[in-house]
Amino acid sequence: MEVSCCDTDSKKFDYLLWCSAGFVIFFYAVHLINPSLPLAYADKIHGLGHASFDLVNTMAWGALFGILMVALLSRLPREIVISALGTNRGWQGLLRATGAGVLLDLCSHGILMVGAKLYERGVSTGQVMAFLIASPWNSFSLTLILIALIGLTWTLLFIVLSIAIALVTGFIFDVLVEKNVLPRNPNRCDLPEDYQLVPAIKNELASIRITPKSILVFITDGIKESRTVLRWLFFGIVLASLIRVFVPEDIFGTYFGPSILGLGVTLVAATILEVCSEGSTPIAADIFNRAGAPGNSFAFLMTGVSTDYTEIMVLKETTRSWKLALFLPLVTLPQVIMIALIINAL
Repeated sequence: MEVSCCDTDSKKFDYLLWCSAGFVIFFYAVHLINPSLPLAYADKIHGLGHASFDLVNTMAWGALFGILMVALLSRLPREIVISALGTNRGWQGLLRATGAGVLLDLCSHGILMVGAKLYERGVSTGQVMAFLIASPWNSFSLTLILIALIGLTWTLLFIVLSIAIALVTGFIFDVLVEKNVLPRNPNRCDLPEDYQLVPAIKNELASIRITPKSILVFITDGIKESRTVLRWLFFGIVLASLIRVFVPEDIFGTYFGPSILGLGVTLVAATILEVCSEGSTPIAADIFNRAGAPGNSFAFLMTGVSTDYTEIMVLKETTRSWKLALFLPLVTLPQVIMIALIINAL
């Protein structure tokens, strides 16, 4: 029997999930109802309502598509997933995982659901890391938005550099796993020598029976499998809403210049500010255009991936390893800082 590494005790009340979800639902409703409130509290409460409304609507499509992808991956045999992404060893697998991350049009929170499920299906740790790092803002739609905001040349440069960081990071993780510095994926699956991907996919498609009941079960299973990510997604919306309301916006425009201090502030802000990739893209463009700091702009996009607490906590719960989760910023941050300093100096 296959055991998921993401299993949780369903009998234990999930305070973080339900309290965060309650906060988000309450303030989302406040925005929709727009009630009359005492003047002393109206601005802050309506501000939290607007922030929750905006963040939920921005993240919803990516989260929903992520849930559907998780449901699909849950039903695919491990062999199909592993064969599609290549072998667990070497650059071929890393290139395929990175390519999948770049091409998959999902926000950072949707992609996190898929990455966690890929780990469960037996994909190597290095491939999962490469997939996660290459994905969040490299989607087709966000690439078009970024081109409009900062231009084609800089957008292409950012994409190439992020792919390079993804590949290097994935390679480092695989080396650390081979040297037993980091734990191996316990869900690892080795393919038979005569395994063929296309016939296997055809067999799976032939076995599908689409009925209203099967569709309902498909969606329900996807939501259940995504509970770990949804917990931190709701918590992230709570924090981001509080920051939007209680932290003045002009702080970000003042301290993001192309200096060591500006880069440091950018890294701290990207770590604390929990926004989806749709939200981070215009902020990064603001840093690029208003602060005149292209390196900081790139660092904001990348650091939001590598130091994002939602991502770190989901990795910890998925892999059952604090060490592996914390190695994500440890490996990626030096690369991001070095590249950001070089770009600012150009």
